[in-house]
Amino acid sequence: MSEPTFTFGDTGGASFGGAAANGASDVIKDTTTQTFMADVIEASQQVPVLVDFWAPWCGPCKQLGPALEKVVTNARGAVKMVKLNIDENPEIPGQMGIQSVPTVVAFVGGRPVDAFSGALPESQIQKFVEKLAGPVGPSEAELMLEQAQAMLAADDIANAAQFFAGVLGREPENAAAIAGIVQCQIKAGDLDRARQILESVPAEKADDPAIAAARAALELAAQAEETGDLSELEAAVAADPGNVQARFDLAVALGAKGRKNEAVDALIEIVRSDRSWNDEAARKQLLQFFEAWGFKDPASAYGRRKLSAVLFS
Repeated sequence: MSEPTFTFGDTGGASFGGAAANGASDVIKDTTTQTFMADVIEASQQVPVLVDFWAPWCGPCKQLGPALEKVVTNARGAVKMVKLNIDENPEIPGQMGIQSVPTVVAFVGGRPVDAFSGALPESQIQKFVEKLAGPVGPSEAELMLEQAQAMLAADDIANAAQFFAGVLGREPENAAAIAGIVQCQIKAGDLDRARQILESVPAEKADDPAIAAARAALELAAQAEETGDLSELEAAVAADPGNVQARFDLAVALGAKGRKNEAVDALIEIVRSDRSWNDEAARKQLLQFFEAWGFKDPASAYGRRKLSAVLFS
């Protein structure tokens, strides 16, 4: 059966980064001294409103802003956010006694009820928002990512790729979505495209576990292309069970076909019979499997138990 083909967004160019999609304009806006009454005092009669007092020269403001916007966007209307440039609009911060930026003040019912200063991490911003609006569920991007991963697991490659691309449209540097695109390309047999995407991953994301898993999966797929036909390898091992290289190649081919437990068993047999063969290649291959599959994968757990039993028996 031929491999499916698919297209999605502009990820074929293997370029990531840039601003997120404009999906938050209804809950995030700029305000001024003239519009503060409508944007904050009146609006907070309906939902909590966070006022981000910031300035263009403020480094921590640039750090806080994207994290704050992400949390507010993920709240999907449970809170709103307005941004006030204190240089252009000094009256309101002067009246409120704002002495440093960034400072975020929460308004409810037309009155300030809580505040914080400084560039807090996203997790603390989330707690701040949840104190005002209650628990915030998974974001739209997180829900799409979950669906995409389920589709990928079911080999629905085309739809998985579209959903991963949708996540990247909202969060352009989402490592799990980038890795998902790579995994789609691998399953579709386009290893060159998968390699191109990995080479274009932003440096700060290169060591992310999802990216590392995709890189390991690509290496396995490239190995599998060199091992030969699966049925021929099975026949070679059946004819000569002592042919360690054939058994090793069979394990790699089985792993590439998704027959994970069988791949583990083949490598465990090598470790059991000749642990030091080819500089412990079988043990190292198992570790590469675990990285490519993810340590939460049942086959990884199965393999770790088997390996431990052999190494420590």
